[in-house]
Amino acid sequence: MDDTRYQQFFFRPTNPYHRRYEALRAVFVEGRAQQAGEVLRFVEFWHDLTGRDPEWLYFDSKLTTYAELSRLNERGVFFATIRRRGESLLRQLRERPASDWTRAVIDIPKRRQKQVRYLDQAVSLRDYAGTLRQIAVTGLGREVPTLFLTNHPQARPRDVIVNYARRNGIEDGLGTNVNFFHLDCLSSEVRLNVDLDVTLTVIANGCYRWLARQLKGFDKAKPKQLYRKFVETGGQIEVAPNRRLLVTFDRRSHNPILREAALDRDCPAIPWLKNYRIEFNYL
Repeated sequence: MDDTRYQQFFFRPTNPYHRRYEALRAVFVEGRAQQAGEVLRFVEFWHDLTGRDPEWLYFDSKLTTYAELSRLNERGVFFATIRRRGESLLRQLRERPASDWTRAVIDIPKRRQKQVRYLDQAVSLRDYAGTLRQIAVTGLGREVPTLFLTNHPQARPRDVIVNYARRNGIEDGLGTNVNFFHLDCLSSEVRLNVDLDVTLTVIANGCYRWLARQLKGFDKAKPKQLYRKFVETGGQIEVAPNRRLLVTFDRRSHNPILREAALDRDCPAIPWLKNYRIEFNYL
């Protein structure tokens, strides 16, 4: 997970924090029907922040309505979202001849389904002024086609699919911040404390990512898994001669991985701990 993708949203001291946080959380994490309207709220936030509307938005269809999509289009904001699949719509797609569909390759690393077919057509929707592009895609690992909606007239269907998949990665990262670091349980309404909570969350995220890179076989592990297997470990701390703190871990099945990582190798003296050094020992 790339923390810089979140820093651009969180570290803006000239703007009210809660507005930023709630807009992001609604767009990327919540995804609930009652959050309709949050996309336009986020557009307003972005405009206040940068002086212009965002060029592109990728979001969950539950966050808006067709009328609000029309308002986005009027503001010149390009968007991509997922259309709900009704039985009548799916039946129409099944009746289309195979020659109407175009093949494409989604070459995302480690993706299982790379060969897809898509059908690009113009559609009219209730409460939306004008037409939208509907890109029906098969081969994404679901039994029924995925229906993308976009107002960009020239965007390549493959680019729409790939960029929407990137959105899912950002959503997963923010979901980790909420579910593990409890970013949605901020300590105070006072802005200083709230911004401190977010700052510490980003720092903690970076620490867990560093730890993951040191542990063989766990470079892609999420913080919750790392905490359960490595951090949440009992042991004893002994103040040893020569300003050493000897940390002895209780016996656990993953201790050999910690030993191999040698996290205490060349450990510098810790100034705020009276220049003690930390050494690890494993039973």
